[in-house]
Amino acid sequence: MPDSHASALDQYQIGLTLRRLRSGKQLTLSRLAAETGLSTALLSKLESERMIPTLHTLSKICRVYGVSLSHFFSDPKRHSLSITRKGHLVAIRGSHEKVRQIPLHYDQIGSNRCGASLFEFPPKIRVSASEPGQGLSCVIYVVEGRLDLNIGGDKDLLDAGDCACIDTDNVVMWGSATHMPCQILLVKV
Repeated sequence: MPDSHASALDQYQIGLTLRRLRSGKQLTLSRLAAETGLSTALLSKLESERMIPTLHTLSKICRVYGVSLSHFFSDPKRHSLSITRKGHLVAIRGSHEKVRQIPLHYDQIGSNRCGASLFEFPPKIRVSASEPGQGLSCVIYVVEGRLDLNIGGDKDLLDAGDCACIDTDNVVMWGSATHMPCQILLVKV
């Protein structure tokens, strides 16, 4: 019996998405079956789009892949790419005049919507990245130099190439740890 919703769901290519997720995790169908409690035959039919999964079935699969149901139903027509050329980047002076924040993207109304910035710290300068109770959720990557990172009194030194995921309500202080400048890439999450 044909499924009346099949044509409406075709645009989402659920089977292809399932196959890509499984390949990305390097799982066999039998391993995925063991982890979800679903049969390999069912999983094969879902990946080849011979069958449309129920939300309950898809939810079981989502748990294994660590994605939400929305991963399968995002609008495939929505696409956005914005390139900001180096010559268009404008530095914003931070709370300390020598620290520079360079937002890496602006939308049409001038906001840094993607939340990505490049921070440049002069030698031996440390500043506050957050205030008490303000919270900070971001990923930082040290591009060059050495970053002195102090979160609520816990100190760490990060070298070029190091990355940190921060999600805290504690006060965050950071800056160059040496007599050389330090540059980090920050992406808000």
